[in-house]
Amino acid sequence: MTDKPAAIGKVYLVGAGPGDPELLTLKAHRLLRQCDALVYDSLVPKALLDLVPERCERHFVGKRRGHHSVPQPSTNAVLVELATRHRLIVRLKGGDPFLFGRGGEEAAHLVNHGVAVEVVPGVTAGIAAPAYAGIPVTHRRAGSSVTFVTGHEEIDKRRPGVDWQGLARSSDGLVIYMGLHNLRRICDELMAGGLAAQTPAAVVQQGTVRGQRQLVSELGTLADQVEAQAFASPSIVVIGTVVNERVESCAPEPADAEMPIPF
Repeated sequence: MTDKPAAIGKVYLVGAGPGDPELLTLKAHRLLRQCDALVYDSLVPKALLDLVPERCERHFVGKRRGHHSVPQPSTNAVLVELATRHRLIVRLKGGDPFLFGRGGEEAAHLVNHGVAVEVVPGVTAGIAAPAYAGIPVTHRRAGSSVTFVTGHEEIDKRRPGVDWQGLARSSDGLVIYMGLHNLRRICDELMAGGLAAQTPAAVVQQGTVRGQRQLVSELGTLADQVEAQAFASPSIVVIGTVVNERVESCAPEPADAEMPIPF
């Protein structure tokens, strides 16, 4: 029985940003130009895939609700195996790898298997999507706190379920990732926790890219309006008086996610 080959390479957990290719960091751009192997997710813009060298070995490991998904242990195994054959591996993840991106899990697995890891942060959709709709996620007139929270949790987490009623009492604003599937329950729980039905709320779908659409509403009617207007994932939900600080005229134009990067 032979031992597995030792790792010779380094894995970079790289944030691809929220969708607009021009929001990619310079460091991420450099690594994509140099990588020997690429492991990437569903929400990665096509323009970023065009940056990698032709010789680069590519692996798609996307996860999307309602579609075939690559299990996380399989992704972990791919990364370890690639590090035995390549020197520079980019694990490209939508948004920021350490914010609801399972980057922490992947980093720990790689380190436990003797693979060198480096994190390259990315612009997260929870800030960028509201910004492209003109909504600042913090504002001096809208409170002193903001909470980033997932609306879709794994059922085997040690602490099951987000305490939505507690969040209603403890945070001035909420930015919810992956929340559309459970939106009606989330809104009901927030109102049960004390938030008024008139609390400002918004949804931004396909934030920062062509096809972006947004809905500004109130907490009590948000779920009905989202269903009536057929909003779909990926979407970011913002709840709180910060939505009233929206400045539509300052919002950037959504980009073409397939547009070549101009540098």
